[in-house]
Amino acid sequence: MQEHKYSIKQWSKDDRPREKLLYSGAENLSNSELLAILIHNGTRQRSAVDLAKDVLKLGQDNLVELGKLSIKDLMKIKGIGEAKAITIAAALELGRRRQAASSLNKTLVKTSSDIAAYMQTRLKDYRHEVFAVLYLNRANKINHFEIVSEGGITGTVADPRIILRRALEEDAVNLILCHNHPSGSLKPSRADEQLTAKIKEAARFLDITVLDHIIVSDDGFFSFADEGLL
Repeated sequence: MQEHKYSIKQWSKDDRPREKLLYSGAENLSNSELLAILIHNGTRQRSAVDLAKDVLKLGQDNLVELGKLSIKDLMKIKGIGEAKAITIAAALELGRRRQAASSLNKTLVKTSSDIAAYMQTRLKDYRHEVFAVLYLNRANKINHFEIVSEGGITGTVADPRIILRRALEEDAVNLILCHNHPSGSLKPSRADEQLTAKIKEAARFLDITVLDHIIVSDDGFFSFADEGLL
């Protein structure tokens, strides 16, 4: 049986990720060392840092690409089981939410570009199309953000009844609709235009205003309001 020569416990104290973070600060750890803390334990043959390097390699040594991996993708790495994969996925989601919050550190909605930056951060790692809604109060502050439907690679369908029921629950008087285009195209489809009109008309009967519908991709954004389509 092979000795535990890959055990982090046998390393110099200064080289152990957890101790290094404690005494030197998180900013002084490499990506693999930070991931190793999440992974916690390695296998008999490989340390947590070795497994972390495998995880990074699967994400092309790029944290943006790493954020796009599913739990099943992560579990393809020998030594990464469901629990470790879930921990990594949860940490990546926290990072995503922190980045989104910093891009919209004031919850007051001002411009389409502010919302687009927020939405790009929240939706950028989805490989399929998702439809989200921002629910705003009278001061145009965000009461609630919710992904209301998820679809396939080419489209998704949002139910106006679900959107408006949630608007009433959240005491929202204004809505901003948003969906992503994983293909990168920012041109709204005919279906996008029809759905926007349908939701806008239904909301009008409840004295709720649809302020905008924003399409986001890695290449930028498209605002229905800015383009005069509302």
